[in-house]
Amino acid sequence: MSYTTMANSGAPQREPQPKKRRISAFSDRKVDRAYYWMAVPAAVVFSIFLYVPFIQGIAYSFTNSQGYGNFKWIGFKNYVALFGDSRVGHAYLFTFFIAVLITVLINVIAMFLAVALNGRIAFKNGFRAIYFIPYTLGVLVIGYVFKYIFMSPLPALGKALHIGWLSDSLLTSQQYSWVPIVFLAVWQGVAYSVLIYLAGLQTIDSEIYEAAAIDGVNAWQNFWKITFPLIGPFFTINLVLSMKNALGTFDQVVALTDGGPDSATETVTYLIWKGGLTGGEYAYQTANAVLFFVVLAAIAFIQLKFFGDREKV
Repeated sequence: MSYTTMANSGAPQREPQPKKRRISAFSDRKVDRAYYWMAVPAAVVFSIFLYVPFIQGIAYSFTNSQGYGNFKWIGFKNYVALFGDSRVGHAYLFTFFIAVLITVLINVIAMFLAVALNGRIAFKNGFRAIYFIPYTLGVLVIGYVFKYIFMSPLPALGKALHIGWLSDSLLTSQQYSWVPIVFLAVWQGVAYSVLIYLAGLQTIDSEIYEAAAIDGVNAWQNFWKITFPLIGPFFTINLVLSMKNALGTFDQVVALTDGGPDSATETVTYLIWKGGLTGGEYAYQTANAVLFFVVLAAIAFIQLKFFGDREKV
């Protein structure tokens, strides 16, 4: 060991100097008060019309209120009763059943149509307009049109073709009454999902497909190895939105079956409306609404967490 090294080893070590705090370029920047004058009133109005009724609804769920008159605080009795109510249980099972079907069908059909419409085909804009028209129509209005179709022309067609299950109206069938509801929800819901998928497809650089074509990649591999992974975030958004809308199915039930036959097609939202506003179960169905909100939030969180993690892989 050299003398210099020994001298340096014996010398007291200098403590590292603390790093100077970096001053943000925006620290001295003054924010125009006009932004606050625009944002704060909007936030206040938003809170008054959304959060205040929401908190009041939670409070009502712990009472025996009928929506008017006096009421008493009864604690968690409404929530306990919900878990023992077979009608509520059937509504949740039916809602989850049709929600899964609607979500799967919407995303499969929408993705297929989006890929087709994103290709080099004639009258592309015309086809997009045709597929988007159902989304612009009122659910109740078009629902009554479909009710006529399922009540008269379709059974007549079933009898002519000697199809037993189609010979009678599906709307009055205990076994198949869910089919018209799912059909109408999918027919209207596909349009919005197609738009989101088209937006995702247009973000993909065409050079990627050209390079894949040089490597001899076929159309199926092209979709699964390139297209689908690159539109993963759009798939997640569509999945969450379509599931949320499907779980909230209401107008389709009102227009087609009115919850029948024999309460077979009652969804949770329909039951909340029917029992809470017309059945004298205001506080009870408010508790049901709070419970359903928790379920929806949990499902949305799980979807975002699961598919968000998969997008990072």
